[in-house]
Amino acid sequence: MGLFTGSCVAMATPFNKEGINLEALGKTIAFQIEQGTDALLVCGTTGEPATMSREEKASVIRYTVEKTAKRVPILAGVGGNHTAEVVRASMEAEKLGADAVLAVTPYYNKTNARGLIAHYREINDAVHIPIILYNVPSRTGMNVSPAAMKELSGLPHIIGIKEASGNIAQVLEMRRLCGESVDIYSGNDNMVVPLLAAGGKGVVSVVANVAPRDTHRMVAEFMNGHFKESLDLQLKLLPLIDALFCEVNPIPVKTAMNLMGFDMGPLRLPLADMAENHLSLLKQQMHEYGLK
Repeated sequence: MGLFTGSCVAMATPFNKEGINLEALGKTIAFQIEQGTDALLVCGTTGEPATMSREEKASVIRYTVEKTAKRVPILAGVGGNHTAEVVRASMEAEKLGADAVLAVTPYYNKTNARGLIAHYREINDAVHIPIILYNVPSRTGMNVSPAAMKELSGLPHIIGIKEASGNIAQVLEMRRLCGESVDIYSGNDNMVVPLLAAGGKGVVSVVANVAPRDTHRMVAEFMNGHFKESLDLQLKLLPLIDALFCEVNPIPVKTAMNLMGFDMGPLRLPLADMAENHLSLLKQQMHEYGLK
């Protein structure tokens, strides 16, 4: 049981005129591993997969697997609202060498509890690698209830959930019902320590793109029983986190990475450049944090 404990960075995807900038991707991978990040997520929300072709997603997964060379686990984002397509993407991710898939709940058309369980059962039956659910009601309009998670935890490949509901009471009830059968990861950078206190195993993080060492340390200190040190890091990160979410993710974090010299290239429409007042706030918080 358990794919990783600690910080998994939800990686932004570097684009150029030709498509994916693999050279820039390689530099971000090297940076993350050098800074102590515990796992990498590609093609998650922060990676803009909604505007990437099948071929582009496959190239990112393939390159990341090869570049990482088993040093840390690789998660591939595969979620969608068309179950057959999610199954296809999950099987492809496994074939390309991903260690696990992260599958967001169906959005827009959504479903009921029976459909949600059937959706994940189809993915479970199609692959042999771990599956982590992604619960983010603010984006999908759908919530994974503790009772649904309890039922899904009985499927052999479903090992965890990225919880971004912002509801710690729900996380506690999920832990009560599921016990140790499910690993819970924070999907909110501003609530990592509270979720760890509720029995979580780590975070799938946006802020780790720009502050990976402190994000890793925040979880590691908690797991080592150094609760004050962990909380101090959470509090230190909060102003930077707030700035990274002053506009819809990944607009600010990709902007920040470009400011840091990572050559991430442009956002893809419908995502657009930051408003000037938000850009000023981001630059201010980056400066105060010591990012260059």
